[in-house]
Amino acid sequence: MNLRALGLAALGAAAIATAVPVSAADTQYIPGLMYRSGPYAPNGVPFANGFQDYYKMINATGGINGVMIEYEECDTAYNNDRGVECYERLKRPDAAAIAPLSTGITYALIERATADKIPLLSMGYGRTAGSDGTVFPYVFTLPATYWSGADIIVNYIAEKEGGYEALNGKKIALVYHDSAYGKEPIGTLEALSKKHGFDLSLFPVAHPGLEQKATWLQIGRQVRPDWTMMWGWGVMNSTAIKEAAAVGYPMDRFVGIWWSGSEQDVTPAGAQANNYKSLNFHGTGVDYPAIQDVLTKVHDAGNGTGPREEVGTVLYNRGIMNAAIIVEAIRTAQEIHGKKPLMGEQVRDGFEALNIDNARLEDMGLAGFMEPIQITCADHEGTGRAFVQQWDGTEWKPVSDWVEPNRAGLLRPMIEEAAAQYAAEKGITPRSCS
Repeated sequence: MNLRALGLAALGAAAIATAVPVSAADTQYIPGLMYRSGPYAPNGVPFANGFQDYYKMINATGGINGVMIEYEECDTAYNNDRGVECYERLKRPDAAAIAPLSTGITYALIERATADKIPLLSMGYGRTAGSDGTVFPYVFTLPATYWSGADIIVNYIAEKEGGYEALNGKKIALVYHDSAYGKEPIGTLEALSKKHGFDLSLFPVAHPGLEQKATWLQIGRQVRPDWTMMWGWGVMNSTAIKEAAAVGYPMDRFVGIWWSGSEQDVTPAGAQANNYKSLNFHGTGVDYPAIQDVLTKVHDAGNGTGPREEVGTVLYNRGIMNAAIIVEAIRTAQEIHGKKPLMGEQVRDGFEALNIDNARLEDMGLAGFMEPIQITCADHEGTGRAFVQQWDGTEWKPVSDWVEPNRAGLLRPMIEEAAAQYAAEKGITPRSCS
């Protein structure tokens, strides 16, 4: 372990980084629950750097309608208990939003953040039932949930096989992180298996994911699935790709969720990773005006959080997207409550009125980077769309159009049923969104 990692480990759950002085009284406060230490740090660090650099860029260009961002970060090490400790340490009534960057931490914080009236943005992860705003008024799952991701991958497989009817009798495997994160899509996949007649095999992988030889021997020599999906994170992903290659599993039939499709996942496997696929819901590279502003106004000014060369990579850009959504929720909330620092409860109003259309994306300098997003009181997910990308040995390239999940016919009823069950368990009376 290097000296920086030792230092971070010694800090435990201490706050470790700020974008502007935390004492500033006229700023909009945004806390960050990130992980720069622990087994998942190689994936957590670029996300955290993109997240923080976007706020630095916003400050360098005048803030949010003149309101500067006060950012404070706490290292969770992707540990649920430390995540809760970080939340309790950083929470304030004027916290615009919390982004836990962990499904387990999200589960642990839902009740706390709701009681504290702080929006919880679990962007592309977390509890899918949180998409129902009538039961989860402070949880936002945009732009897509794991249930949407599962349906999108099955949709993509069906397209490649010649239609949904061709799935009957096919074998599909799921290799998943044995945690709340990895288990989240199972119910959806089981429903889709029953609906379309494919055989679903489940292969849990213990944290952190280094021991997979037996799993892949079983997949490659016994089950021999037509397609394999992966819900992995960190070293689990690159290990899975290596082991899949070792048993001769075809990479073009191996599709990961969006957290299993970064440079960190494929480069350790070298040429073995070529043709591996995953989902994504945003652009890569630096050919967007907002990211050019990050380069010129942050990195060229000597204020970059991490190395300049990571700008444009998948996880760095995902941090950019996460921060951009929070900034737009604040900007939208300012239209309701005034151009001033706001409380978390007021920013929640901005999330529920969020409408990032193509014109707004153009203004943000992110046209073509992501799908338009519109959130309502009842629907905290949005479109749920994503696309499939493929690694060519050098870069990720899209190999599908944006894919629409079956939200109305399948997923939304499942979400509402799960949310109603949660409400009954917790004694929550769903609010009206009429």
